[in-house]
Amino acid sequence: MPNIVLTRIDNRLIHGQVATQWCGSVGANLLLVANDEVAKDKLRQGLMNMAAPGYAQTRYFSIDKTIAVINKASPKQMIAIICETPQDVLRLVEGGVPIKKVNIGNMHMKEGKRQVATSVAVDDDDVATFKKLQDLGVELEIRRVPQFAAEDINKLFE
Repeated sequence: MPNIVLTRIDNRLIHGQVATQWCGSVGANLLLVANDEVAKDKLRQGLMNMAAPGYAQTRYFSIDKTIAVINKASPKQMIAIICETPQDVLRLVEGGVPIKKVNIGNMHMKEGKRQVATSVAVDDDDVATFKKLQDLGVELEIRRVPQFAAEDINKLFE
């Protein structure tokens, strides 16, 4: 079983908050971005590699590749999975990735979305996806950075 120490939804994927605060607080030594677009985009990968902490490796896999290889991970790999959307996380869970808890960090406001927490904006599809994740036994947490208290998860469903 892979040693997944964090699963985070963050539109920005790897950036300063993830690199300096989350990785350190959970002890991650492997940042796995599970995203179909980024898996093909060497420029974005290079930019994110610059933000990643020196002690952590980075991997950029499609959702399908993540599902296919995650169970081959070494127990020494303390894996932080970073996804752009709740839909990507649901695909991972439905594909058999053993995700028990999801940290919802940044979901930016854009047309068709409503702000429900400090840094989280959702649409109806996001809400339905979060409900499916809960139905599958996945714990949800809204928290931007580790030193702040989690926000009320019920905000997602109002």
